[in-house]
Amino acid sequence: MSDISAQSALKSARGIFPGLLTAVTVALAARFLSEHYGAPVMLMALLLGMAFSFLSEDDSVCLPGIEFASKTLLRFGVALLGLGITVQQIAATGPAVLLVTVSGVAFTIGSGLAIAWLLGRRAAFGMLAGGAVAICGASAALAIASVLPRDSTLERDTVFTVIAVTAMSTLAMILYPIIAAALELSDLATGVFLGATIHDVAQVVGAGYSVSDDVGDTATFVKLLRVALLVPLVVILSMVFARQTETPGGRRLPFPFFVIGFSALVVVGSYGVVPEATKAWLLSFSKWCLTAAIVALGMKTSLKRLGDVGGGAIVMIVALTAGLAALALLLVKMTAL
Repeated sequence: MSDISAQSALKSARGIFPGLLTAVTVALAARFLSEHYGAPVMLMALLLGMAFSFLSEDDSVCLPGIEFASKTLLRFGVALLGLGITVQQIAATGPAVLLVTVSGVAFTIGSGLAIAWLLGRRAAFGMLAGGAVAICGASAALAIASVLPRDSTLERDTVFTVIAVTAMSTLAMILYPIIAAALELSDLATGVFLGATIHDVAQVVGAGYSVSDDVGDTATFVKLLRVALLVPLVVILSMVFARQTETPGGRRLPFPFFVIGFSALVVVGSYGVVPEATKAWLLSFSKWCLTAAIVALGMKTSLKRLGDVGGGAIVMIVALTAGLAALALLLVKMTAL
């Protein structure tokens, strides 16, 4: 039995290796360009990855490794970032951060339902779009879809939402740091703004660390606060619709264990359990994991597929994205972060 398991693991590793090696190699190139030309490494990683998007086609030998890098490697890298944040830093952020985060989530989900009604779309679509923008992008869309009433349009709306929110999140990763700089926000305010508004974890990491390590740490923490809100939202929706929590494909909803890992490492790193040299090495390794993950994300971004998104989904997600950004900026200014 153990021999069969070992052979299966080896076969899986062999399938992952080509794509993972490619992502790491492109990440090395992105790091080289960043160090020699002063460009943000995460932005270089995204653009270089998009140049190799043909490697993520369905019949590509690299596809399994690209999927692994964009999901598993990303989550591992984010979890390790917990070592760079201490309990003392979290306490110093105060209730204002919680206010910005929770208000943004509630406002965006409510707006999604309202805009869906105005556009004559189903409330389920408003919940999908609002939840995806408010919490964690594509992951939230899939999680919310798993507990909504299933009908002939649910899967189509879910696919549209995933594509549209990924496109908007990538655009936000590039534009929001520029907006924060133009408004002369402090490092703390910039981190809160980025973490409270950008949809997917990968793009939050890319945007935050393209500004500075401090901004990246804050943005990641705020983003994980939003991710944590997905759990109660899905539980509430599942109770409302009284359905078994499965994805449209019949799979169980995966729990975001990297959030637990991140939280545990925050505690571990706060009280000197990990030697400083080891902590520094792990944080450096985390940045490499995230760079490779951003490369893989770029490889999975197909401009051709974006043209298939429905007009209603685009209008709604653009409006929700702009509304969330405006609210977050207003609250950041009001709370004087």
